[in-house]
Amino acid sequence: MSTMNLTLLTDLYELTMMQGYFESNSTETVIFDAFYRQNPCGNGYAIAAGLDQVIDYIKNLRFSSEDIEYLRGLHIFHEDFLAYLADFHFEGDIYAIPEGTVVFPHEPLLKVIAPIIQAQLVETAILTIINHQSLIATKAARVVYAAQGDGIMEFGLRRAQGPDAGIYGARAAMIGGCIGTSNVLAGQLFDVPVKGTHAHSWIMSFPDEYTAFKKYSELYPDACLLLVDTYDTLRSGVPNAIRIFTEMRESGLELKNYGIRLDSGDLAYMSKKARAMLDEAGFTDAIISASSDLDEYLINSLKLQGAAITSWGVGTNMITSKDCPAFGGVYKLAAVLDEESGEFIPKIKLSENTEKVTNPGNKKILRIYDKETNKIRADLICLDDEDYDESKDLIIFDSIETWKKTRIKGGTYTMRNLLVPVFQKGECVYTSPSVMEIRDYCIREKDTLWEETKRFANPHKVYVDLSDRLFRIKGSMLDQLSQEALLTNG
Repeated sequence: MSTMNLTLLTDLYELTMMQGYFESNSTETVIFDAFYRQNPCGNGYAIAAGLDQVIDYIKNLRFSSEDIEYLRGLHIFHEDFLAYLADFHFEGDIYAIPEGTVVFPHEPLLKVIAPIIQAQLVETAILTIINHQSLIATKAARVVYAAQGDGIMEFGLRRAQGPDAGIYGARAAMIGGCIGTSNVLAGQLFDVPVKGTHAHSWIMSFPDEYTAFKKYSELYPDACLLLVDTYDTLRSGVPNAIRIFTEMRESGLELKNYGIRLDSGDLAYMSKKARAMLDEAGFTDAIISASSDLDEYLINSLKLQGAAITSWGVGTNMITSKDCPAFGGVYKLAAVLDEESGEFIPKIKLSENTEKVTNPGNKKILRIYDKETNKIRADLICLDDEDYDESKDLIIFDSIETWKKTRIKGGTYTMRNLLVPVFQKGECVYTSPSVMEIRDYCIREKDTLWEETKRFANPHKVYVDLSDRLFRIKGSMLDQLSQEALLTNG
């Protein structure tokens, strides 16, 4: 999979539109924005992820002879267009929000500036990569938040929608805050910690539970985490685990990274009983880990019930984002370059649905932080050439409910441009951090959120406002299109 040619990872209509641009000699430079409209899972924010794979895709974007032959066999592409594809390479610019960044609806996660025939091709692959990883990173961030500092291990490979989703889902889950993954290939590819215990089959393959535990402790004395619910958790599993730990201690072994795993039953009740048994035997530092179809809601409930669990293995519900299986990112044309003036002409998409009306123009995103707390006050989408003086008062307003205005006093805030250059004239100018570095950055990013934005029920909305100049341009375009519609229908 790591060497698979992804050039044809696209929808057919991207290629048919490309042929249309080619046949009509459309060479104009355009801007496309990739963004999403609603936070997944009812969350108050999302986590940007997938950029490194987008970079790999763009770097390796070439039509092989096999690709050309396949397209020729569809009998819908002309030979002159196929000859163009045989020499195709991306020559544009790409700006993106770094992976691990906290993001919000309607702000471009990625901006493509390129000849339209090139910018059109990359739409589908960019969306499938960013949509998937941003979804899983966001889900993982929710699970991590529910655990309140306990470690979350990603255990979802066997339930993922195929190998690719399992591998890159594990990557995204690590970005979202997991401490490790059971996915060995993901561990190799992304240099992240791999973790795991053993299955019930290990216990069942031995004459009895004690013998199975004994052999496991001999093999892995420094990581002896025993699955205790194969037969009877409290009357067999935990007592046998305590017996093993006692023998290890009496043999002079230093007990570390040891404990039990619960995978069924009433986890709150079982964990509290097991904790009491372990403590009474003198194993107060033994880990109690849990799995069994966990998600953020169940973990939160178990924490409220006082469950004595300090480590969580989360699989199906996180790797699939089961309650919200799609991120909903879109890729929309925002501007076209006027060759004579050298300026971008804004473009806008209308819709009967207000949230589907796009923001026109060549834009950037300025994040506004409270200077004292470093918490996010709001995000401001503005035109790329707009600048602000942080020493002066800043007035921002809701672009829909325009009477909602906020004055931020000069000197009390800082601003940061979220979009960074990734490709310039087809050449990559960005070096991706390691996954663990992105994870650490994401932890710092989540710390910039107010607690009210992190809660699961009715999270506080972080406002994404438009600059006054962009708002007026958008309003003028909407008025003009409305007038044209009236004349047409008049």
